[in-house]
Amino acid sequence: MLDTHDPATWGPSLDAAVDAVHRGAIIVLPTDTVYGVGANAFSPPAVAAVLAAKGRDRQMPPPVLIPAVRTVDGLARDVSEPARALMEACWPGALTVIVRSQPSLAWDLGETGGTVALRVPDHAAALALLNRTGPLAVTSANRTGQPAATTAEGAHEQLGDAVAVYLDAGDSPLGVASTIVDATGDRLRIVREGGITRDRIVEIVGEDAVAGDDG
Repeated sequence: MLDTHDPATWGPSLDAAVDAVHRGAIIVLPTDTVYGVGANAFSPPAVAAVLAAKGRDRQMPPPVLIPAVRTVDGLARDVSEPARALMEACWPGALTVIVRSQPSLAWDLGETGGTVALRVPDHAAALALLNRTGPLAVTSANRTGQPAATTAEGAHEQLGDAVAVYLDAGDSPLGVASTIVDATGDRLRIVREGGITRDRIVEIVGEDAVAGDDG
């Protein structure tokens, strides 16, 4: 466990995590929602290792954490105005947005159907890491079917030696998963409600931009 509670002292811990990412290993990192297990989004073997650690197959590709809204256009295309409005209003924060990925990108996240799920986490240590590593493929730090870990120790209990570096920042601030919004259709579709409510989404983009429960 490497301590990342204090920006004044977390330098060596982040160095170790950055080194692990660069060599294709997988790490556990704190976020605002729950702890995540992740790796270099542009390394197919590393992404495969993340899925294997979770016991997940390619049919459930991991989201990608990014350091800032400005990163979106390098990874996504045809991003709608409502999707951009959500990103600007809710990032950093507990919102994951599914968009169409740039077809030229040299990555393999699994069976994505040409899409990618993006999020900017609202956590200082995670953002400091992402600013050094670039986009990371990150999913909740737990075995599939088990509760998401809200502490580094909880992640270690489930993932063990499959992970090269565990960054410990204490309890996850929210302790609930992010809200997932699919922005690839004509209207925004809430796939999973989590840290951001439907009411908040409607407040930002308007009722007409959000699909109802039937679509």
